[in-house]
This record gives sequence, C-alpha cells and structure tokens, in this order.
Amino acid sequence: MKNWQGKRYWLVGASEGLGREVAFCLSRAGAEVIVSARSEDRLKELVAELPGKASYITVDVTDRAAVEAAAKEAGALDGIVYLAGVYWPMKAQEWDNEKADLMGEVNFLGASRVVGSVIKDMVAKDAGHIVLVGSLSGFRGLPGAIGYCSSKAGMMALAESMQADLRTSPIEVQLINPGFIKTRLTEKNDFNMPFIMSPEDAAKEVFDHMNTDNFKKSFPMMFSWVFRLSQFMPDWMYYRLFGAK
Repeated sequence: MKNWQGKRYWLVGASEGLGREVAFCLSRAGAEVIVSARSEDRLKELVAELPGKASYITVDVTDRAAVEAAAKEAGALDGIVYLAGVYWPMKAQEWDNEKADLMGEVNFLGASRVVGSVIKDMVAKDAGHIVLVGSLSGFRGLPGAIGYCSSKAGMMALAESMQADLRTSPIEVQLINPGFIKTRLTEKNDFNMPFIMSPEDAAKEVFDHMNTDNFKKSFPMMFSWVFRLSQFMPDWMYYRLFGAK
C-alpha cells in the first residue's frame, strides 16, 4: 500500500461516475485532490462532499490553452489521473463527424494535452505518477464503436509509449482498462453488457491498481480475457465472431 498522506493528485474527468468515486478513494486515503471537468456545479458539490482537502478547476480538455492554464493553476503535483471520456454508439454506416471528432478530442487528445502539460515538471523533479484510464474496447475494433474504440486504442498506445520511455525513471506510468461501468455513457447502449460494474466497485479496482507498482490492469479479469485473446485471432475468425452479421 502506498502512502497517500499529503500527496497532491489532479483528477481530470472527476465530476461524476468513475472519476467521482476515484476522487473519494484518494481523499479517504489522505491525498489532496484537485478535481476537474467542465461542470462547475458538479465539481463544487463533489469538493464539498470529499472528506479531505480538495479543490476544483473547471477545464475543457478539447482546448489546449485551457488545459495548460489549468495545469498551471493546479501547481505542484504528485500525480494525475485522466478519466475524462465521451461516448456515442456509432456504426460506420451512421458516421457522425461531430461526435467522432469529440470522442477523439476528449478520450485521446485530452489525455495527451493533460500529460503534456505536467510531465516536464515531473521530469525536472524526477518524480511523478501518471494514471490513464483506457477501456477493454481499445484492444481491437468492435462493431458500432466508430470513434470510441479508436480513441481508447490511442490512449492505450500513448500509455505504452510513455512506459517504454519512463520505465527506468522514477516517474510511474499506469494504464487501467475497465469493462462496462454503469454510468450515463453506458445508458446509451441498447445491448446486453456482460459483467457491468457499479462506479464504486470499478473505482476500487482502479485504486487497488494505483497502490501497486504494476503498469497495466484490465478488468473484470474474466471478461478482459475475451478482449486480450481476440488480439491473437486471425482476421477471418475475429470478424466472423464479432463483426456485423
């Protein structure tokens, strides 16, 4: 178990769902948390409810200047957790450029902007902790997931590239790939979601991983094996099983 007492963590995408519950986990452990999202009202409510020292900074992760300004306002940090995400079910036949762009902007480029705004300070002080939340959907393309799968795959590759560069440094990189979590995003789905988890249970999985020295965690474990093993399937088999019927 790591010592969280007095550590300062910036959580981006923390106004509701998984991000909100991870904020509670860190706060209860003794960390000071700075929570960010676009909704000031939700952030104010969250800060008022957190048991430890907390503050908020509103930010739109699609705006690089705003992200850089927010990082400067956050000040010296021990770590960041990027949890921001948007999602719409979308088939290739029903392509919506505006929604596809936004998924790329928030789910992938937002993470890049946040990391890029804090990592130089971490390198300079030779310490830091970067946690990126990806998705099981990033392992391989899925039907009806234009925009989302590719943005999460980008997030996973970003974390993997960072780990390749930083693995021998004191800066810790972690990637967490959850399955279905019961939030306003998954409420958009009209299909069965196996092993769907509550935000509280998913946050416990995230925080448990943050207490380890391991790079990657994918959960729920049994469900994650479906996605990990799919990477080894030949195309003809994979698309027969998972592609449009």
